[in-house]
Amino acid sequence: MEPTDFITDLNTLFHEHFKQKPEYTQLLPQAGSDRRYIRLKHQDNAVIGVFNPNKNENNTYFYFTQLFEKQGLPVPKIVEISANRQTYLVEDLGSETLFDIMEREGHSERVKSLFKKSIDALVRFHWEAGKTVDYSLCFSYPVFDKNQILSDLLYFKYYFADLAKVHYNKPELLEEMKTWSENLAAVRPQTFMYRDFQSRNIMVRDESVYFIDYQGGMLGLPQYDLASLLWQARAKLPEKWKKDLLNYYFEALQQLPEIPSIRETEFRKVYLECVLLRILQTLGAYGFRGLIEQKPHFLKSIYPALQQLAAYLEEYPQYPVYNQLRKLLDELVKPAVLQRFQSPAFPKENLKKLKVDICSFSYKKGLPVDNSGHGGGFIFDCRGLHNPGRYDAYKKLTGKEEPVIEFLEKESRMAEFLNHVFATVDISVEDYLTRGFDHLSVAFGCTGGQHRSVYAAEAMSRHLKQKYGLSVSIRHREQAA
Repeated sequence: MEPTDFITDLNTLFHEHFKQKPEYTQLLPQAGSDRRYIRLKHQDNAVIGVFNPNKNENNTYFYFTQLFEKQGLPVPKIVEISANRQTYLVEDLGSETLFDIMEREGHSERVKSLFKKSIDALVRFHWEAGKTVDYSLCFSYPVFDKNQILSDLLYFKYYFADLAKVHYNKPELLEEMKTWSENLAAVRPQTFMYRDFQSRNIMVRDESVYFIDYQGGMLGLPQYDLASLLWQARAKLPEKWKKDLLNYYFEALQQLPEIPSIRETEFRKVYLECVLLRILQTLGAYGFRGLIEQKPHFLKSIYPALQQLAAYLEEYPQYPVYNQLRKLLDELVKPAVLQRFQSPAFPKENLKKLKVDICSFSYKKGLPVDNSGHGGGFIFDCRGLHNPGRYDAYKKLTGKEEPVIEFLEKESRMAEFLNHVFATVDISVEDYLTRGFDHLSVAFGCTGGQHRSVYAAEAMSRHLKQKYGLSVSIRHREQAA
């Protein structure tokens, strides 16, 4: 299946299951994977449609979902699966995650109670469902073994530490990473490890919690999931909360029909090692998605992750026990390195004052007119990019529609072009915010003002809102005509 067809196929799957065509469809934001999501509704029938070209990953997801449902764990029900197993429909749990609630309410008592509900479920994922999993059916890897642990550490090394350009002894560090990987992999007991158990993957509906994105699960360390939940960088849980919720995990264990045999002191020690491993793995992911792919959300996450690393090293000076790794981590949390990733602070009044006008246009109809009285601003020419307008399938669509978005992201150098554009515009934005200016214009032109320029203008708007929280107005001149 071509990626551009997935919306059509999900609409068809909805129609086949419900015998009705959806009245409403909403494309949902793409995260770090190749999976794409849309919300489809008709009257009382509401589902999330998923497209994932990786059938092996889908099969693991279907297996886990069915197994967890049998265990009574709160996961989205599978509504329908297509014959080719690349598209499927699941229960719509709404749009609110535990992270969303925490961002809105802060560290409230309600939020803490939702964390406790999540831990109640987590012990069941670990010690009830974990006993029934056929780990040979896991996607990619069945066990979080020494190779998987080393892979996480190397991910951190290559995609963050090396890009941060700090000095360390590479042969010694590699030997230490190998030793740590072997030691952690030998820890027992092991059980089902969710792998990415964090507040963005916990949906909240009617004060109940539900869990998504577990297809990467495998046999591994239960401590890793606790570390993922309690030490999520952008969640910034208070230190007291982390300790209270860790203690609550042991309380929740006592509520299980069959209480697992765990040596609590050893469990807590390995938990602290998993916290550090998770922080490093996360920094590697942020480095790849942020420093290499230049995705704003991940760039924005690097500084809080480094702050968290600094707090960990101060709170637990006995870790890591490896000299070269400790030296490297101490270098990474020095003020000079932290400042590189800290978003510049601007006066609040200047952030409110600066207005950015963004426009898309056709060069055939002339340059856009600046009515602000300021003059200047940026005009970027998108005509050097592969044009979807040359193909019949896209002629009636615009750069705001999914097939064109897919084309430009996969068949053109749009991402590379925008990385340079963002870096250029950011220089002026930060100068204007520092000096208290009130207006900036940014325009994108292409042949017809329909595809490339529209996409680029929308992307610029998202970038400025996400990175700076600016007030942005956007106009697609030829579409408004």
